[in-house]
Amino acid sequence: MWIQPEEVLLAGALWVSERANPFFILQRRRGHGRGGGLSGLLVGTLDVVLDSSARVAPYRILLQTADSQIYWNIACGSSRKEITEHWDWLESNLLQTISIFDNDEDVTTFVKGKICGIIAEENRLKPSDEQEEDSGKFREAELKMRRLFGMPDEEKLVNYYSCSYWKGRVPRQGWLYLSVNHLCFYSFLLGKEVTLVVPWTEVTQLEKNATLLFPESVRVSTRHTEHFFSMFLNINDTFKLMEQLANIAMRQLLDNEAFAADRSLPKPCKTLKNVSVLKRDLDARAKNERYRAMFRLTQDERLDGHTDCTLWTPFAKMHVVGQLFISNNYICFNSREEDLCQLIIPLREVSIVEKADSSSVLPCPVSISTKNKMTFLFANLKDRDFLVQRISDFLQRTPDSLWGDTSPLSLIGQSVRQAQLRLRVSSSFDPASSSVPSSSSVGSESIQKGRHYHPGLPTASQGLLQLYHQDALEDLGPKAMKEKMKEEAWNIHFSEFGRGVCMYRTSRTRELVLNGIPECLRGELWLLFSGAQNEMASHPGYYGDLVEQAMGLCSLATEEIERDLHRSMPEHRAFQNEMGIAALRRVLTAYAHRNPGIGYCQAMNIVTSVLLLYCTEEEAFWLLVALCERMLPDYYNTRVVGALVDQGVFEELTRAFLPLLYEHMQELGVISTISLSWFLTLFLSVMPFDSAVLLVDCFFYEGIKVTFQVALAVLHDNMDALLSCSDEGEAMTILGRYLDNVVNKQTVAPPIPHLHALLTSGDEPPPEIDVFDLIKSSYEKFGSLRSDVIEQMRFRQRLKVIQSLEDTAKRSVVRAMMTESAFSIEELEDLYCLFKSKHMTSCYWGSSSSAAERHDPSLPYLEQYRIDPVQFAQLFSALAPWTCGGHTSMLSARLFRLLDQNQDGLVNFKEFITGLSGMYHGDMTEKLKLLYKLHLPPGNVPQLTWFSKPGHQVQPDFQNPCCSQRLQLPDFSLSVAEVKDYRYYLRMWAKEKEPKRETIKDLPRMNQEQFIELCKTLYNMFSEEPMEQQLYHSIATVASLLLRIGEVGKKFNNGAKKAETAAQAPPSSLQKEERPGEGVSDESQVCQALADAQLEPAAPQTPDDDIKDDTSVSSYSVVSSGSLQCEDIADDTVLIGGSEQRRGSVLDVDWSITFEQVLASLLTEPPLVDYFETKRDIQAKMAACKAQRAVERQTSSTSDHELTQHST
Repeated sequence: MWIQPEEVLLAGALWVSERANPFFILQRRRGHGRGGGLSGLLVGTLDVVLDSSARVAPYRILLQTADSQIYWNIACGSSRKEITEHWDWLESNLLQTISIFDNDEDVTTFVKGKICGIIAEENRLKPSDEQEEDSGKFREAELKMRRLFGMPDEEKLVNYYSCSYWKGRVPRQGWLYLSVNHLCFYSFLLGKEVTLVVPWTEVTQLEKNATLLFPESVRVSTRHTEHFFSMFLNINDTFKLMEQLANIAMRQLLDNEAFAADRSLPKPCKTLKNVSVLKRDLDARAKNERYRAMFRLTQDERLDGHTDCTLWTPFAKMHVVGQLFISNNYICFNSREEDLCQLIIPLREVSIVEKADSSSVLPCPVSISTKNKMTFLFANLKDRDFLVQRISDFLQRTPDSLWGDTSPLSLIGQSVRQAQLRLRVSSSFDPASSSVPSSSSVGSESIQKGRHYHPGLPTASQGLLQLYHQDALEDLGPKAMKEKMKEEAWNIHFSEFGRGVCMYRTSRTRELVLNGIPECLRGELWLLFSGAQNEMASHPGYYGDLVEQAMGLCSLATEEIERDLHRSMPEHRAFQNEMGIAALRRVLTAYAHRNPGIGYCQAMNIVTSVLLLYCTEEEAFWLLVALCERMLPDYYNTRVVGALVDQGVFEELTRAFLPLLYEHMQELGVISTISLSWFLTLFLSVMPFDSAVLLVDCFFYEGIKVTFQVALAVLHDNMDALLSCSDEGEAMTILGRYLDNVVNKQTVAPPIPHLHALLTSGDEPPPEIDVFDLIKSSYEKFGSLRSDVIEQMRFRQRLKVIQSLEDTAKRSVVRAMMTESAFSIEELEDLYCLFKSKHMTSCYWGSSSSAAERHDPSLPYLEQYRIDPVQFAQLFSALAPWTCGGHTSMLSARLFRLLDQNQDGLVNFKEFITGLSGMYHGDMTEKLKLLYKLHLPPGNVPQLTWFSKPGHQVQPDFQNPCCSQRLQLPDFSLSVAEVKDYRYYLRMWAKEKEPKRETIKDLPRMNQEQFIELCKTLYNMFSEEPMEQQLYHSIATVASLLLRIGEVGKKFNNGAKKAETAAQAPPSSLQKEERPGEGVSDESQVCQALADAQLEPAAPQTPDDDIKDDTSVSSYSVVSSGSLQCEDIADDTVLIGGSEQRRGSVLDVDWSITFEQVLASLLTEPPLVDYFETKRDIQAKMAACKAQRAVERQTSSTSDHELTQHST
């Protein structure tokens, strides 16, 4: 390729000149290609260690002038062909022009300008989304990676690092390439080459450790082996990137979504050296995730930047040091000291942003005022002008619907008095109503009544607990006073720290939460701490529209919801009538419609019912969104992966904090049993309601950390009893009775019976445990847990859990297919891995259909992963025993259409194994039956008419006789006298459900065109067999015999019909039929078909009189497009080319044969019988398929290291 001209001082060092003229020199890297000896080995080693571009471009062209000692590198190439094209272009286009220049400087300037112009033109012609922003050095590394490891252009390099790979006890210095989908390593030292490729989807563990043997190393574990890398310049940066890429791969396995680069990233002001666009993308994603997790923001929030500053806190009368974060919808602050102060300001709440006067005490301050009359003063800002400009840019993009009559830009830089005058005209902000969206009065009352959800519903304006409180509150004495004191404490907090989304969150806030949130404030504060209030405010009317779309739709999720509605807190009054049940139905159905990937999972009903007690329907919906999508990620999907991950984290924490108990609990297997129910329902299903709801308070403020703390505290309090347990049941009973007796002595609500407690209570009631004491104990003993540490542990466990689930799925598939195929367990496992890898490869290297269309988690494991015709053809050509040369793709397409029973353009693993097993393990009859069916509909139907798009079902205009086993309902139209007992109908139903075994008599007849195609397929199948000539002779004999059988059958079956047709036919057709040798044209059809199916290139056409019989070639003469007439063909005569082209020939529509006739004819030829009776071994094929990637990598790197073979 042409490159920007670079200076070269020593043109002859490590390079060999191959061509030269007065102005240009073509050079080859010393040691590349054949020969080179010791110097070649040393040069190759230096190129690898020093990351020389000569490894990827071993050829170059230099510009030279007679008077200058400086050379200019203007082109490089990875192959001789590429560099020769550039050389020829220079000689034909530039050499003559520059030869007339008098000044050498003019020559250099002219050539450099010409090369730069070519490069600029090439970049201009590229589409905008393909133009490269990466540096030249990085593009060289990416090209090198693709050549060394045989990767396609779709595989993007993220970064590469110099390191050592420990192969045995010897470190190999080389380069580690981290791409989106693979971890690759390459080393070449003194002729010893090491190549390693590990897909991220196969990684089971990533660990950074430092041992005596492997100092400061990274261990990458897969199912079968471990790899150690060390000697990194920055091991922390490398390890973080590895974690990110492995996490993306696990998400791909979980959701089947390929990695998509972020196109909205801001472009850097200058090209960063050795930093790719993808690396910037991943770094930005990591920062965004930390930012969103810190402030509980929505998934679409993007961090624009952050800076150090101070915040004036009026409640403490001091400046707090911390960081200011700016994103597209929020201004956030977090103190450097943990829990000192945190602040979230939505831009929709901002009314004024202005620069205040600087002073020595308050340098570079910025004042931000909100609609609810709160003012925040930030100081010590490094670039205040730029910060105010960025905030104004984001304010401009804030939707007008959230601003009322006031334009946000009109308030930037205005004085406080002018802004206040403008705000008086606009609608004022009421903090009390901020958590409840205002209902528009546009819709009439009749329209509202016709909707499933409207503001007139009781649950649209208040929680169920308020609706079902007794009219006259009982005087509960000290409990009521305690509740009043809590309310007053929160009111004082609101007056000092603010109320609503812009409230200062400090250590005082956490103290109040741990002491219990008053019931009247619980819904409001849950919304605030979870971030659901921000999401609800930015999506007004979303829930109501979602309910209208979802209600009335029937799906698997809605059926499960209806089944569980009456199991949701049945002991509570609110869910003993239709109002509470209807509200719960609407919320769950709306969320299932919003997120089909989750739909509905058991335990969601319990959590949602508690949310509805304290919140309105819309608020409960957004809280459920926050739980499922942010606070408890992947908890409620089909495989509860998130809960299993946290279960693994809990086991790891138990081992760290309670090592003695951990060993004993592992022996009993208790931890995995208890933790799932605790985490999925946030203790709501295992603890009395009044106590568990306090844990929910802490959870919404602190996150999952509280759940782990309380779970550890429960185990710690029962340690002695658990250590004395001898079985799992006893341990479960101890923990169950303990949790049943965790009470809330301060509750003012009437007691709610706990069903689990009623079932597990024994003769001696255990002592009661105050829930406040339990929470306090958990913070005292296990409060050192940090959220970032938990996230690291979650990552490690996610790798284990998802890979374990994949192994479980594989075992389930193998177990199910054992009874339906003759493959061994090991063969089925290998075939499943190949099938799955083909599916996964298409996810990130492109395919004709998206991954979502080909993966449906709701289906059984056998049917979850599906491949399209292109992928099927690749597997067929690699694994099928019937190799047909150039005809393989057509046979593959026929088999695909035959296996695709639902006609959606996709084949699942079960269908794939069914077809493969028939070819490998069927007897001769089964194999011939499959081959016969491949040439009948739907196998022989052209692909374009079979389906239009993968995943889109179409109905063809024929019935598949091989796959159309439809369930026929019994005929119940019996007279009254013939009424049968129910057992009769059950027997009939069972008989109908039994799969009907297909016999050879069920196969339809084959017409002449289909028979010709069958003959072509058989001809191609025998091309590489040892007994090739005998098989050709046998199939020719069988074809001739079957043609005659078809003719006899036609005369026998259609004699009368033929005579009638002949009487009505035109004279031209009568003349054709009256020609002698009626069967000759049919046999010539087959002759021509066999000639068309030849594997060798066709010879040019020759006149009839120039063609002579050549019996010396073989017993089977191939005539490419000859015109010999097949005249009197006997049983032992070999077929040769026919006289007519197949397309121009007239097919006999009355001619047909049956499968029995084909089978009987083939049985007369021993070579054919031996061929179809021979057992084929798939192990060699699978081994070759697995090694295919390695072979490609070896081939791609051989051109660079031919000297290795030469020297050894």
